[in-house]
Amino acid sequence: MVTGVVTVQSDQTIRQAAQLMNDYGIGCLVILEGDRAIGIVTERDMLERVIVAAADPEKTIVEQIMSKPVVTVEPETMLDDAVELMFKHRIKKLPVVEGRDGKLVGLVTLTDIARINPALIKTLRELFEARNEAPPRSVEKVMNFYIV
Repeated sequence: MVTGVVTVQSDQTIRQAAQLMNDYGIGCLVILEGDRAIGIVTERDMLERVIVAAADPEKTIVEQIMSKPVVTVEPETMLDDAVELMFKHRIKKLPVVEGRDGKLVGLVTLTDIARINPALIKTLRELFEARNEAPPRSVEKVMNFYIV
């Protein structure tokens, strides 16, 4: 997992969030309430829910477009379990939380997993094939690049 996750509060504007993503060269932000992850906003969320919807990024706040409830894992979660969770929810990013209060401690992405264990990406492809369904385009890009 990556630590030092870049986060925002739910009342920040999309413009502020997009600027943070641009400044750090990242594809998502975890939304916090205190130390607890309550949502996530990705580049895809911004494209679909702001740009395509013609929403004003100066007036639209993160809470209005964030994906919630956020799907999370704990630091002890096995990688294959994380991949299965990503498959089940059709997502590529999982905030890592610990404790009863769900304190954010990191982030794991499908790309991170693919870099360290490409065999898991092969398993992910097999899961999609077994269900006779196509993976989301963004997941397919990762699978095609890292497949062993």
